[in-house]
Amino acid sequence: MFSLSPAAQRQLDQHFEGKDKEPIRVYLAAGCGGPRLGLALDEPKPGDATFEQAGYSFLMEQSLFDAAKPVEIDFNDQWGFVVKSSMQFPEGGGCSSCGGGCGH
Repeated sequence: MFSLSPAAQRQLDQHFEGKDKEPIRVYLAAGCGGPRLGLALDEPKPGDATFEQAGYSFLMEQSLFDAAKPVEIDFNDQWGFVVKSSMQFPEGGGCSSCGGGCGH
C-alpha cells in the first residue's frame, strides 16, 4: 500500500502550482542523522514500482518498496515531508553540520 496524506498533497499542490508535475522518487537516503527514506524529483528507471496518488507519480525501486511497505508520504510544519514506512532505522548519532540533533 502506498498513500499520500492530505497535508502532503496540499504542499505538493502549492509547489507544483503552474508547473508540470514531475515524478517523485522515494529513495533510501544516508546522512549524518542516519538512514531514512527521502524524496527527490526523478525519472522512471527499470525495476521501479510506480504509484499514482492525487495526480502525482511516485517512483520507488520495487525491492525497496517490498521492504518498506506500507509507505505514506506525509507533511508537517516542523520536519517538512516525512516518509513513513514499516522500515525501522537506528537513531542517528550527532554531527557537526546539524548540531548533533538531526535524527529525523
